[in-house]
This record gives sequence, structure tokens and C-alpha cells, in this order.
Amino acid sequence: MKSTNPAPFHSPATDGGIICAGKGKSILRIRVLEDWLVRVSFLPDGLWRLDKTWMIQGIQPASPDPIPKEGRNRDDVSVFTCPKATIKVTGNSVSMQSTELALDLDMERGCLVWKNSSGTVFARDVPDRAYIFDSRGTNVSHYLERWPDEYYYGFGERAGPLNKKGLRMEMRNLDALGYDAKSTDPLYKHWPIYITWLPEKEIAYALIYDNLSDTVFDMGKEIDAYHGDYRSYQAAGGDIDYYLVYGPDLAGLVRKLSLLIGRIQLPPKWALGYMGSGMGYTDSPDITNRLGDFIQECQTNRIPCDMFHLSSGYSMSNGGKRWVFHWNRERIPDPPVIARTFHKSGMKVCANIKPCLLDSHPEYADAASKGIFLQDEEGPHLAKFWGGNGSYIDFTSSQGYHWWQDKVKTQILQNGIDSTWNDNNEYEVWDDGILCQGFGKPFPNYLIRPLHSLLMTRASWEAQIGHNPDQRPFVLSRSGCPGIQRYAQSWSGDNSTSWQSMKYNIPMGLGLSLSGQPNIGHDVGGFLGKAPSPELFVRWIQNGIFHPRFSIHSWRTDGTASEPWMYPEVLDEVRAAIEFRYTLLPYLYSLFCEAADTGTPIIRPMVYEFPSDPACVDESFDFMLGWGLLVASVFGEGQRTRLVHTPDGTRWCDYHTGVW
Repeated sequence: MKSTNPAPFHSPATDGGIICAGKGKSILRIRVLEDWLVRVSFLPDGLWRLDKTWMIQGIQPASPDPIPKEGRNRDDVSVFTCPKATIKVTGNSVSMQSTELALDLDMERGCLVWKNSSGTVFARDVPDRAYIFDSRGTNVSHYLERWPDEYYYGFGERAGPLNKKGLRMEMRNLDALGYDAKSTDPLYKHWPIYITWLPEKEIAYALIYDNLSDTVFDMGKEIDAYHGDYRSYQAAGGDIDYYLVYGPDLAGLVRKLSLLIGRIQLPPKWALGYMGSGMGYTDSPDITNRLGDFIQECQTNRIPCDMFHLSSGYSMSNGGKRWVFHWNRERIPDPPVIARTFHKSGMKVCANIKPCLLDSHPEYADAASKGIFLQDEEGPHLAKFWGGNGSYIDFTSSQGYHWWQDKVKTQILQNGIDSTWNDNNEYEVWDDGILCQGFGKPFPNYLIRPLHSLLMTRASWEAQIGHNPDQRPFVLSRSGCPGIQRYAQSWSGDNSTSWQSMKYNIPMGLGLSLSGQPNIGHDVGGFLGKAPSPELFVRWIQNGIFHPRFSIHSWRTDGTASEPWMYPEVLDEVRAAIEFRYTLLPYLYSLFCEAADTGTPIIRPMVYEFPSDPACVDESFDFMLGWGLLVASVFGEGQRTRLVHTPDGTRWCDYHTGVW
């Protein structure tokens, strides 16, 4: 990459903010949107490469639709209060100050210095290298100094420990089947948001990069002798358009961050219970009896269950192809019977749906004639998908969006199914020449690839509301970007069966929670691999019941599934754990209410509740469920005791013994 530094900047204008010209056509814009919020935009071409946002809804969004499906104009600041800021130009320096924040722009060296109202410096761009663009391509980069007393949290769904210092992470949504929760990168979600915590200064702030193209964050993996210690953000396209959100405390920061990108909506109460699942049921030739067996086993073994996931096998052709929205009538002669059977047993049903039609799909030709797919120069673009080649629906086309909603209504909801499981929506489409329709304003698909999963989820959510407006919708999505939390619950995808997966899924969920998506969970027991041992299965359930989403899910080639009763010798322990989940439901429901109202995470890293405790800043695996319950799981085979750090200044009670 041939990179160009736009510095020195010149000709600063100060009408409502700071606008500076750089080399060529490039422009740097800085504006105070709230006393605690500053937006910095660097446009290499002088104009937006993508002039819409689906990520930032603002603090006073228009009701009832904060961001239309067509996107919100990036230049629209009506969703912010835009307080008046003090701006001064002195030689080659420009300063801006609100009641909580101040910054200095060195125009000669092209870098910003960030301070709070007391004058404490808490962030600084790398001089002469802060804002970089690729003069022969589309890449843009932002470099900040990296200090030894900083901790980095968030980034959405990422492998590894909670603190991402020293890591390099790529956001390029992939179907990461059987990933290693400690090290695999990239994963399913694009989430360019992270928090910096400086405990010695007691200052926390977040950076939200409003860009949906493939992204790399380097938090100290890379070293360059000429530029000191730094961290960097690089996007494969678009512009640098970031929001600095000032806490200064962690809890207040997360609330502000969630306000900007939108908070979750309160799910139905049944979504808080145990949700059964497993690929083996619907992949079985004897699907009706397998589903009936699950219901019967729940009753026989006294396992409460509120919802069952109908995996994609219900749509599988006799040749083994998965055709979305297609019921195999030989295996399932009367689809509504499935929903009625589960409903009689007190369970809801959530059906798996996928955004790609294989070219063997019975409706492929008709769908192609309607123009619902991503297109290349030869017509509908064909990409690799599960079972062959297929075409992805272009959710930025009105035809694709409404075709999807119609199918959700007629093939899913009208057959009695209660909700939708939006799966395999990573959109692995790698041809940079593809244009998406952009609701009438085409733009390169590589700029917005994660947007399709957001719009897919939104379309399903709208279809469910339209079908049953008196019921709260429940929608599930595997992939996505900031915005899916407004419509859907999510989970960490197809993990593998191991003690390590159970352990490292925890910081993965905590990172999402700190990044504005608190409604998350993991496949308990492991999705891919051999069945967990009885001990691992019990420990995983004892851990999983404390997450917002609690579902046991698996896929094994022999057709078996992980089930609560799979090991009679530990059934009592499994039942006791699941019953404890139901004991916690009033408390858990209150935490969901709090998350929907204020953006407060449901599960919280220890540093969130105890930021002044040095032992908590790097704690990745013990966590808080709400404000009052410390969850300390067991991660070692044969382990019967372990040390647990209880932060000072708080009285703790052992739930099992009642001892304070």
C-alpha cells in the first residue's frame, strides 16, 4: 500500500466545528455533538465515499424509526444537541473545548491531543501519521499513541482474553465453524467499537468507527522504531468517521455508547428460559418422531423448556440440499402440526432461515427474475454456500427486502412458527466489483457487507411484528454489526467442544456486552466435535445458565445431540442447574429491563463493577450477573476447589452455604 499523510492541514474554518483542508482533496472535520461526544471525520476524496450510516442513531432520534432501512444521512446532525464549543486558532494550532472535553489540533503534524475539562491528557494521535489514506486504492488508517497504563475492552465478538492489549484483530465476517475461542480471528461479527480504560487517571472513553468495510485493529502487535508505541485502525474502504465518547467512568460510558447505536428491546419472557436445539433432530429422516421424543424426554426428566430451535434440516431436499423457506413435504407433510405439538407442551418454536438460495433451489429462477440477488456483470452473483453455489439476497434492494419478508410470513409465521433464527448470514462475497442496489443509489458491496445481516434481521423483525403486533418479537442472528442489537439476540456461533471453548467464550460475551450488545450467549456443550464428557457437560451448563441466552446446541455426524438427559449419572446436577436458571428469572428479567432502558450490560466483567480494584482490570473469566451475583465457574477437569477473588469494600455471601 502506498500511504499518504494529509498533513499539514491548512485553511481552518470554524463554523459549527473545525474543517481543515489537507493534501489533495482531503478534508478533516471535527465537531462537538454533545458535551461528552466529539466526531472526527477524515475524507480523502473531500466527499463521503458512503454518505449513509446504519450504525449511529444519535441521542434524540426521530421516532418511531431512528434509522430507516435506507440509512441515515451522515451529514444529518439533527439527532444531536450540538452544544456550542469554544474554538480558537493560534498559528498552526486549533483548539476546541466543550464543558467536558477539550482537544488541540496540530495542523503542521496532523494530529489531535485529547483532554478532559481539568486539562488531563487522556489520548493523543501519532504525530505525522495520524490519518493515512492509500493514494492508489481505498484503504484508510488512524494511528493513536499507545500508553503502558491503558487497557482495551470491547471490539464486539473476539477471541482471547477480555483485555485486548497486544492483539491484532481483523473484522471480516466469516463462517468460522469449530473456531478456537482463545485464538481464532476473524469471527462472525463486524464490531468496530472499543473502550480504553486508564485506571491511574480514572478515565474511560470509547471510539466508535462508523465504517462497515473489512477492518484491522492493532493494539500493540506491530512495532515500528520510527513512530514509538502506537495502536491503529485500518479499513479497506470508506472514510475515517469516528466518535469519541467520554465516560469518564466505565458504567456511564457504556450507557452513552449504547444510546448512540441503539439499545435492545425487551424480549418476551419465554426467551429467558432454556431453549432446546440440536442439528440432529431435523436432519434425521424420522424428523417427526425425533421432535416428539425431545418433548417427551423433557417431560419425563422434568426439564423445563420454553423454546425449541428448528434447525435447517426441515428445509433439506431428498438430495441433502438446504433450500431456505422450502418445507420437505415427504418428511414433514403438515408443517403447522410441528408448531401445534410444541405449543401444546408449552414451548415456542424458532425456525432457521438463511439469506442465500442455492442454484438448485426450486424457486431460484423465479427469484432471479425478480432481481433480488447481488449482481455481477453476468447476472446473479454465484458464491460458495453450504451445499454448493448460490446467490445471496441483496437486502439493499426493495425487491430483495420485501421478498424476504413475504417468505418469512407465508412460509414460517403462517405455519405457526413463532420466531426466526437468522443464520449463515456472514455474506462471504469477495468480488470487489459487485455493486449492491443501495435502495436506488448503488455502491460497492465491499463497503457494506455486514449491513446485509443487519437488514436481514430487521426485515425478519418487521415481518414478525406485522404478523403478530400484540406479541414482543424474538429474533436471533449469528452475524451482524452495530445495530443488530436493536432487533435481535445473538450468539457466538459454531464453537467447538472443549474446556477451552467454555472458558474463552466468557470474555467473548463480555466484550459484546461492553460494546453495546448485551443480549448474547453461547452454544452450551459445544457445537462441533465429540460429545462433551459428563463432567464438562455439567460444568458448561452450570456456566451457561448465567448468560442472557441459555441454549444447548450441537452438531454431530452420527445424528446425536447434546441433551440435558444424555448422561443419567449427572442428570440430577443438570436438572438442578437448569432449575436454578428458572429461580433466577425475576432477577434476570429485571436486568433485561435495565439493559433495554439504560444500556447497562446484563453480564459484566469485574472491572465494570469494580474499576478501582487492580485485580479486576485483567480478569477475563469471573464475571458479574447484574450488580449482585458473582459467577466463578470451574474450567478444569477434576477440579473441585478454586480460588476466587472477591473485591474489597463489598460484603459477599456464598450462595450455596449462606456464609458471609
